[in-house]
Amino acid sequence: MRILMTGAAGKVGTLLRPRLAREGRILRLSDIQPLEAGPGEEMVTADLNEEEAMATAMKGVDAVIHLGGQSREHPWADIVQANINGLHVLMEAARREGVGQLVLMGSHHAAGFHTRPASGEDLPDYAFPRPDTFYGVSKVVMEAMGSLYHDRFGMNVTVVRLGTCNEGSGDTRGLATWISPDDLTRLLEAALTAPGYHVVWGVSDNARRWWSLDEARAIGYVSQDDSEPQAAALIAEQGEPDLSEPLHHRAGGVFTLKELGGAW
Repeated sequence: MRILMTGAAGKVGTLLRPRLAREGRILRLSDIQPLEAGPGEEMVTADLNEEEAMATAMKGVDAVIHLGGQSREHPWADIVQANINGLHVLMEAARREGVGQLVLMGSHHAAGFHTRPASGEDLPDYAFPRPDTFYGVSKVVMEAMGSLYHDRFGMNVTVVRLGTCNEGSGDTRGLATWISPDDLTRLLEAALTAPGYHVVWGVSDNARRWWSLDEARAIGYVSQDDSEPQAAALIAEQGEPDLSEPLHHRAGGVFTLKELGGAW
C-alpha cells in the first residue's frame, strides 16, 4: 500500500511518519521543502498549486493523508492560494488517478466560535461551521470539498477537525483539546479504511474533553491516551482553567478574540 502524505515536513507530519510505518506500506512524502526519506518512504518535492507536480506525486497511490497548506492565520490571498486552490488541485489529482481513500486534516478552527454546550453534553461531531479566522474558513471549504468529492465521485473522505497535537499539552486549555500523536495515528488508521464521508473531532479521550468522539468511534477509533496525568503540573503553573473565559469556553480559544488582528 502506498500512501501520499502532503505537508510531510510540518510538525504533525514529523510526529506521524515513524508512527505510520508498517510492513508492506510505503509513505510517499510530499512537501515544498526537500526531506530525507527513511526506510519505507519515498520523497517528492511538490507545490500543492502545481498541477503537474501533484499529478506526479499521486501516481500509483492508494490513499492520501493531506496535511499540506498554510497552517496559521494569514492574509486572505495566501489562505486561498495554499488551502483552497491547493486543495482543489490535490482533489482533482486524486480523482484523475482513481484514488478512493482520502484523509483531510481539518481543524477545530472551522467551528471555533462554538461554545461549550450549556447542557454539559459534548459539542457534536457535525457542529455547523462557525470559523474563527480566514484559516478556519479554509477548513470549512475543506469539509465541503470532501463532501462534494464523496457525493459526486464516490471517494471515501474523512475530515479531521484536529485539536492540539503535541507530545504533551503545553497549557491548561490543551487538557481539553489535546490529542496525542499516538491517538492521532490510531484515528488516521481508522480513517484510512472508513467508507463514506465523515467529519470527526481529532481529540484524545481526555477527562476534560468536551468535543464528541461518537463519529470517530463509529469509524473504529479507540483513544488510549488522556491528558489528565499532565493536569497537576500545568495547573500548578498556570492555575485552574476558568471555563467561562473564551480561551476555555470557545472551541477556537484565543483565535476568537478581536485582538488576533494581523490578517484583518
